[in-house]
Amino acid sequence: MSPRKSSPNNTRLREIAPKKIAIVVHQEHSRPGRVGALLEKRGYELHRLCPNLGCNLPEDMSDYAGVVIFGGPMSANDCGTLAGIKCELEWIPKVVEAGVPYLGLCLGAQLLTRAVGGKVAAHPEGRVEIGYVDIEPTEAGREWFPGPMKVDQWHREGMELPACCELLATNDTYPVQGFRCGDSAFGFQFHPEVTLEMKEQWTSSARASERLVLPGAMPREQHLAEHPIHDPPLGAWIDCFLDRWLACGVAAAATDAPELALAAD
Repeated sequence: MSPRKSSPNNTRLREIAPKKIAIVVHQEHSRPGRVGALLEKRGYELHRLCPNLGCNLPEDMSDYAGVVIFGGPMSANDCGTLAGIKCELEWIPKVVEAGVPYLGLCLGAQLLTRAVGGKVAAHPEGRVEIGYVDIEPTEAGREWFPGPMKVDQWHREGMELPACCELLATNDTYPVQGFRCGDSAFGFQFHPEVTLEMKEQWTSSARASERLVLPGAMPREQHLAEHPIHDPPLGAWIDCFLDRWLACGVAAAATDAPELALAAD
């Protein structure tokens, strides 16, 4: 996936576009990792929100250049027991309909799937994906992925997409690895945000001892050993992807408010 050159009009639109990103997490100690750092490097202000801890999600999205919803140990099906998950499922369609760029990672992708009419469920054979896993782009996904990749995973549920979504990446164990909904909403089952420090914490937690013995889980030592091999290309991919993802919002702004495009001339 090679970067695209920005036109003078798009550059001007970016200058006057919102510079705040809603960062939705699911636990008090959750961090946006590499994705948060890359967005801050681009000059965006991160607005951290945790509905599971009682934070209200914004009704007016005009101040936001994008929304990123991260992972968590809960399920996208927990709307009956977790008010925060219920709140997110009700809010996500509003974000998508507003044309604000949406990026869902792991649980965030599963929440997008459920919010637009899809299903989330455990693997029929009880398999998980933990550690580095192969994925490959679909025909539609070749625009977004350079080719087959090793990506970092930590999940035990997968997705069944509704007709409104386009599959971008897949593998044999969990066929939905990446997808697009409309022009500016994307979901990825994997974790491009996770740094080495985060991996070390995740794989040594009390919950990890239960997960790492499940079928499909990569041993901790192997997971950490493969980080320097597979993380650099994954980091380069998400760095490039974020520019194109944010550009979806710029394009939507130009379409919805053509006077902005004229002002950029």
